[in-house]
Amino acid sequence: MKVEIGPYRSWIGPYQLADMIPFISEETSEKIGHWLSETWVNNLCNWIDSKKERKVKIRIDKYDTWNMDYTLALIILPMLKQLQETKHGSQLVDEEDVPPHMRHSNAKEGEYGNDNWIHYKWEWVLKELIWTFEQLVDNDWENQYTIEEGELDFDDYPEDEGKDITPVRWKKEYKIDYDGLRAHQERITNGLRLFGKYYQGLWD
Repeated sequence: MKVEIGPYRSWIGPYQLADMIPFISEETSEKIGHWLSETWVNNLCNWIDSKKERKVKIRIDKYDTWNMDYTLALIILPMLKQLQETKHGSQLVDEEDVPPHMRHSNAKEGEYGNDNWIHYKWEWVLKELIWTFEQLVDNDWENQYTIEEGELDFDDYPEDEGKDITPVRWKKEYKIDYDGLRAHQERITNGLRLFGKYYQGLWD
């Protein structure tokens, strides 16, 4: 995969041109910008802007879709981390998507102001998304729930003679914390649900 995406196009219009004039007051700049906006200059600025295109070049290799979910997770994870670090606002989050103790209806009086409460919930969602994609790029996360490794039995048994397929036998069976494994997977599933639900809120 090779991805080249340039910065967004910058708009330069009558008011921006007026701001470039040195040694004038903000009020004068505003007046000049308004005057220019009613002249041919405004049309010229619109024409120039229509000719500018954001650079977007994407090449996908065949191996990128062998495990497309894994490939995308590798890209999404660092983007989520950057968004968390540089965000200047918060997406509105529904009450049912956060734990009970974080719901506004359960908050103590004066515990969270309206703005802080909004940021508080969105920060929790972002943390859940980051955790989820950290699991998706870790191919070995399930191993933490193995209590004891199993051991296959490769001995020959008379009753298996002549069989095309011999049964799998274990000298020592695996011991796995299935409850922990299930809870972990459920959290990942919920994280992916949140990612889909708030996908259009992933902007700064």
